[in-house]
Amino acid sequence: MISWTGSNKPIEKTGLIGCGRMGRCMLRSLLDRGFQVVACDKFPEAVKSAEEMGAESAATPADLAKRSSVILISLPGPAQLQEVLFGEDGLKEALTSDHVVIDTSTVDPETTRANAAGVEETGAAYLDCPILGRPSAAGKWMLPAGGNPEALKHVKPVLLTFAADAVPVGGHGAGNALKLLNQLMFSCINAISSEVMAICDHVGIDKKVFYDTVAGSSAATVSGLFREVGKSIVTDGYDTPAFTVDLLIKDAKLGLQMAKDADAPSVIAGTVQLYNEIAHAQGLGMQDTSALYKVFSRHYEKLCIQAQAD
Repeated sequence: MISWTGSNKPIEKTGLIGCGRMGRCMLRSLLDRGFQVVACDKFPEAVKSAEEMGAESAATPADLAKRSSVILISLPGPAQLQEVLFGEDGLKEALTSDHVVIDTSTVDPETTRANAAGVEETGAAYLDCPILGRPSAAGKWMLPAGGNPEALKHVKPVLLTFAADAVPVGGHGAGNALKLLNQLMFSCINAISSEVMAICDHVGIDKKVFYDTVAGSSAATVSGLFREVGKSIVTDGYDTPAFTVDLLIKDAKLGLQMAKDADAPSVIAGTVQLYNEIAHAQGLGMQDTSALYKVFSRHYEKLCIQAQAD
């Protein structure tokens, strides 16, 4: 095994693969803090946008690795990550023992461990640092990090441009495991918030009145997620998603499988996932997760019609 040698090397340029919503937040923060960034994305319009923001561009992940020592990755899922790391002109072709690869994507721990093993054959360090936080909270994000703590210490100045902190939580895959547990909680809070707002319509409470009263209180039930989900429901903000139903389904599926593989299958989050999938089946997959309100609302309307018919 080749040892990582980057701990005493200066970070001259940072690479960023994936210039989507979260990637753009990272890019803006890095540039604002004076870092030189080389960006790469499979979509030309995303690369053009990154260049307009002030980044250099790389044609391939391998090209990016030749021009940067710290590489951030922000991709939708395991398949895209596999292609970037090990596909044709992938990162591995150009990685050395001076590199640190930081994956901020939400994937399962087994995928991370396999990816880390492949990357570390080159001597490069590999960290899984998924993001806890919405795009709107960039700068306040928390990054649970799995992998080499010395590598994390080395790249922390990069990470703290867009996160409040990055904390070591264990070996490879630990960051992803923690993130997936968080996503199961997200799914359940989103569902009960949506369901309660739908029940409002049937018990004589205006849902805006409910939202304003509860969100403005010091009740223990209030969370940042309830405030965002409830506001989206009250304002019909489904078409400007902070996080889509389909992305939640993907994350929850990974979390549920992780729990099942550990002989700790989830009962509550597993049930909620059925409603997420119903939302997808009803054509709501690309809307905000608060669109789950529509699933419950339609369900209760049908029950009312049936009761009146009876």
